Amino acid sequence: MKVFSGSSNKDLAKEVVGYLGMDLGKSVLERFSDGEIHFYIDENVRGEDVFVIQTGSQERNFHLMELFIMIDALKRASAERISAVIPYYSYSRQDWKDRPRVPLTARLVADLLESSGADRVLTMDLHSPQIQGFFSVPVDNLMAQGVFAKYVEGLNLDNLSVISPDAGGVGRAKWFAKLLNADLGIIDKRRPQPNVAQVFNVIGEVKGRNVVILDDMVDTAGTLVKSAEALKREGARKVYAACTHAVLSGKAVERINNSILEKLIVTNTIPVPAEFNQTGKIEVLSVAELFGEAIRRIHEGSSVSSLFT
Repeated sequence: MKVFSGSSNKDLAKEVVGYLGMDLGKSVLERFSDGEIHFYIDENVRGEDVFVIQTGSQERNFHLMELFIMIDALKRASAERISAVIPYYSYSRQDWKDRPRVPLTARLVADLLESSGADRVLTMDLHSPQIQGFFSVPVDNLMAQGVFAKYVEGLNLDNLSVISPDAGGVGRAKWFAKLLNADLGIIDKRRPQPNVAQVFNVIGEVKGRNVVILDDMVDTAGTLVKSAEALKREGARKVYAACTHAVLSGKAVERINNSILEKLIVTNTIPVPAEFNQTGKIEVLSVAELFGEAIRRIHEGSSVSSLFT
């Protein structure tokens, strides 16, 4: 087995191979003066079980192209199996046709990964589980709820409720609530256009309770902050948020720092710059151990789903 890393999240890749007790594969990844990607493998990979770690980030378009090139190089170098390890799957929100004449970009990314030569995909908290059906190769979708649960348990919060920010996230929130032995609530909202949400009603009892909003990602944080305000209006005591992927675009960090949120808990599937957390409101948890264990089990042919039971 060999593990290679793209340039999107080197720190996470180093943590993963540290858990596995090995070093990152030797390669050279750089750019030509015109911006094109230059990559070559600096060791033998013939017949090897190879994993390539590359996540989405602020430069997701570039990093996707980087991933395709790395997979192609490994395929041409006769690697036995190539698994794309994509902690944050870019374009995952574009997974259905909400109007005529729009692309299914999540499906397009899946097609490009397979065309490049990926034999398997390992990711975390897809925007919707249906994306797994866009692939004809195996896809393992890890969940961060177990990592979040350990942190939330350490806060020693009583009268706890888990809140799904929309109907689509109820399944994820239900499992999280079960882990914490907490009640479940839902926020009814409408989204008239991308990155714009209007909060309407809170379904479930939150008065006098501590609440944790659970979502797969936080992008501009506009919806998250409005949801927190709606919960406060309904009488919630303290409001926390746990979001797997810290996209944090636009004025997201400013909104979070000025919000009534006690903490925004995220993972390191996407690198979070230190300057984003000057107020200490953002707590970053590592999922390296979870990815490392999943990689080990895939390589050994043992169960990955048992990580969640």
